[in-house]
Amino acid sequence: MTRLILTTLALLVGGAATAQDATEGLPAPIAALEDRGATIGESFDAPSGLTGYTVSFQGQTLAAYLTPDGDHVVVGTLLDGDGTNLSQPVLSAAANAARPESEWQAVSEAGWIADGSDDADRVVYAFTDPNCPFCHRFHEQTRDWVEAGDIQIRHVMVGVLRQDSLPKAATLLAADDPSAALDEHEANFDNGGVTPADRLPAEAQQTVQSNNELMSQLGIRGTPSVFYRDADGNIRLARGLPRGERLDEVMGGPRPE
Repeated sequence: MTRLILTTLALLVGGAATAQDATEGLPAPIAALEDRGATIGESFDAPSGLTGYTVSFQGQTLAAYLTPDGDHVVVGTLLDGDGTNLSQPVLSAAANAARPESEWQAVSEAGWIADGSDDADRVVYAFTDPNCPFCHRFHEQTRDWVEAGDIQIRHVMVGVLRQDSLPKAATLLAADDPSAALDEHEANFDNGGVTPADRLPAEAQQTVQSNNELMSQLGIRGTPSVFYRDADGNIRLARGLPRGERLDEVMGGPRPE
């Protein structure tokens, strides 16, 4: 026996849609989720004739279950008769899955500040808020790799934590030498870092706002969040401050001696 428990953010899409409404081969109710702003991931087999889909919606990864008749979809947690959560293993696997090349392309085209040599063999992208203490710790922890010339960290500047985060990020992006400005900001982080400019170029402000929107579109809710390639070239996302072996993986190898 299985039963469906809806989460507080659950969506229920009914059978008013027809098969002709489906896009890109998706069943109509799943396509309706996409129309509402959800990003549809992989499908998977579920009990009782249900077909599951991983769904990214408003920064969360959820499970959606299409009914056997194909007319309805329920978004929530699937439990069996013993109360075992059948959705969690699927969501955990989805969270650890490789990211698509389109996301790497998107962050590469965002507004970022380079930290490290342009000749470095390895590049990673980090969503960075100038008021984020964990971003500052990430900066401190990566000095050995950056100073050895092994890696360039491209900081996609966002402003999401405090009221002055956006003007601070825009000030850094608009600096004559953004990389030097970022270094100075990090050196003075404990004293507040960069002071927002009195007059901020509209272009720099718009860049930060676009970066904020990209962060949301990618389902990223915290900083730092780092895009990198693993040993097989797959794109991975480290959410939050990477530590220990995960930091080594992000950096492409052990700390230089």
